[in-house]
Amino acid sequence: MTVKRTLLGTAAGVGLVAGSAAVAVAEEITVATVNNADMIIMQELSSQWEEETGNTINWVVLEENILRQRVTTDIATGGGQYDIMTIGSYEAPIWGKQDWLEPLDGIEGYDYDDLIPAVRAGLSVDDTLYALPFYAESSFTMYRTDLFEEAGLEMPDQPTYEEIMSYAEQLSDKENELYGICLRGKPGWGENMAFFGTLVNTHGGRWFDMEWNPTLDQEPWANALDYYLEIMNNYGPPGAASNGFNENQALFQTGKCAMWIDATSAAGRVFNPEESQVADDVGFTAAPVAEVDKGNAWFWAWSLAIPASSQKIDVAKDFMAWATSEEYVNLVGEEKGWVAVPPGTRASTYENENYVEAAPFAETVLNSIQAADPADATAEPVPYTGIQYVAIPEFQGIGTLVGQNISAALTGQMSPEDALARSQQATQREIDRAGYAE
Repeated sequence: MTVKRTLLGTAAGVGLVAGSAAVAVAEEITVATVNNADMIIMQELSSQWEEETGNTINWVVLEENILRQRVTTDIATGGGQYDIMTIGSYEAPIWGKQDWLEPLDGIEGYDYDDLIPAVRAGLSVDDTLYALPFYAESSFTMYRTDLFEEAGLEMPDQPTYEEIMSYAEQLSDKENELYGICLRGKPGWGENMAFFGTLVNTHGGRWFDMEWNPTLDQEPWANALDYYLEIMNNYGPPGAASNGFNENQALFQTGKCAMWIDATSAAGRVFNPEESQVADDVGFTAAPVAEVDKGNAWFWAWSLAIPASSQKIDVAKDFMAWATSEEYVNLVGEEKGWVAVPPGTRASTYENENYVEAAPFAETVLNSIQAADPADATAEPVPYTGIQYVAIPEFQGIGTLVGQNISAALTGQMSPEDALARSQQATQREIDRAGYAE
């Protein structure tokens, strides 16, 4: 498929203008992105944009934790290494408020009204958009329907974590490399803490009380950690502390996991018979709940943003407008299969009969994204917004350190009590240093 486009503006490097011959000098932009499957497709298909415009892209594709470290350092120092950064709904409003990102309202011809309102709001500050969403996600439960049927089990529409533990026990067969459950264990605020944060929420916990006192030494955190260690150590795969999203996806696709609780964006991979060995035997349902039914499913949007330090803003905007457009979604559908299109960002995706027919999970994913409420994710009141993260600049460091302690507890290098005690102390120290409680 060829996407017909009219490029915007006549700045140097913007290859063609409607009704004209080639213009000016081609530019090279540097794009930093994560090594998730959707971004790998974007990298592959970007050759079409390069051919249309005459511009080129220098790709920097990194593992999730490393990407976050690199782009955070670059944006905070004004390093100028990247013209486009792949960031999320955590960074976009914080960095936008600090004037570290180029505002993205007013791109001529861009269909802003098609963006799902909750996603657009999550990337904005005072109604100014600071990142264009590439794909958005919540979290849900994926499971092997064939294994459930063989065991005489039935997954409910809203499972509890108690039920998940029982299913994991009944379905685990480690001698044959079948694990009852796969969950994130790799340390990182956006890796193991993405899942663990929701587990804390639904156990009735929160990161801070209304006076910004950390609560990691309280019962809900202990209960969540005890549950996590029990189910992972008894029914999870070996070496789980090294497994993040990509690693667990590979395990599930190759038939190693009976259940996997993770991002809704994984659906396009596990239901794709060209990528998944279990594509015909996958079911899906809501993320489990424990003590309360709040904050059990996260919200996230991988997005493209332009650091204020970029010297190639016009070209960067043109590529971003192309890569996050309805036309790009259609291009992926026709080139890679409709089940593989980037989900969760545009209403038109869910009105596209080709996608809805190919993606049985479409309605569930859309409902999960729309139901996730970062302003109301905990049983007790909190002074912050966010579901699996706290929307303050300090959380990136706090969440990473706590994730390392949780991972150390998983590997047995630290007791659960020590993991939470050290996490509480470190969090208190960072909050005191930042002056939140003053």
